[in-house]
Amino acid sequence: MPYFLVTLTVPEELREPIRAARKPWYGALLKESAGALQDLAADPKHLGAELGLTAMLQTWTRDLRYHPHVHLLVPGGGLTANRLRWVRVPNGEFLVPQVKLAARFKGRLKAWLKTEPPELFAQVPAQVWWRKWVVDVQPVGGGEAALKYLANYLCQPPLREHQIERDDAAGVTFRYRANDGAVHRGTVSGSEFVRRVLQHVLPKGFQRVRHYGWRGAAAQAKWARILALLDWRPPVRVPPAPRPPPTCPGCGQNMFLLGTLPRAPTGWRVEVKV
Repeated sequence: MPYFLVTLTVPEELREPIRAARKPWYGALLKESAGALQDLAADPKHLGAELGLTAMLQTWTRDLRYHPHVHLLVPGGGLTANRLRWVRVPNGEFLVPQVKLAARFKGRLKAWLKTEPPELFAQVPAQVWWRKWVVDVQPVGGGEAALKYLANYLCQPPLREHQIERDDAAGVTFRYRANDGAVHRGTVSGSEFVRRVLQHVLPKGFQRVRHYGWRGAAAQAKWARILALLDWRPPVRVPPAPRPPPTCPGCGQNMFLLGTLPRAPTGWRVEVKV
């Protein structure tokens, strides 16, 4: 089955309003991006079915600047509204029109914003709603590479320690790889470096990866229906072979676990007198 990686961004003028109220905005970015894609996929002109989506929020660029956007990993197929058919995309290179998706995403966010406290809407510059928003829809084959790409952002911090080349009174110098593949270096003050890192800390309790459609937590019945329509059964799991016991580096004989020693409580000091 073909997969698609969909990236939805917002205009630069919207970044500061989002930063000022991160938790409601982050939740809306995830929900409305998935909703916009579902709206287009439900149209019979495109697919006429419900998609299963995995959405992930990302807030940084490679040089640690603030750039909130959403990635969606989307299988190229869906379940019809009556749950009687599984519909596959007719073209593995095309999911939905990018221009229509961007317009729908903008419209849903604006509609959401009007249901929130008025001060949130007042913080958004009016020209934001007149701009053309940017959406990118890319086919990614079987999805493994895209999943690995997203996992790197999920499991790693915005900047890893080995990327920091210098940290002294002159500032912090770090390297990063730009979109063109070239390695760049940036130097900022210590306080600016800390600010850039901390601005990507998520609000307490916020879940940056969410599933929608027939991949949602409450869609077990839909998932079971899809498996039945596709006549798919999980492969038989073969348990891995047991690992041999470690050998002693001195005598070469097998070693066996006799017991464990608990770690001493924090603050204890062990003294050895000779």
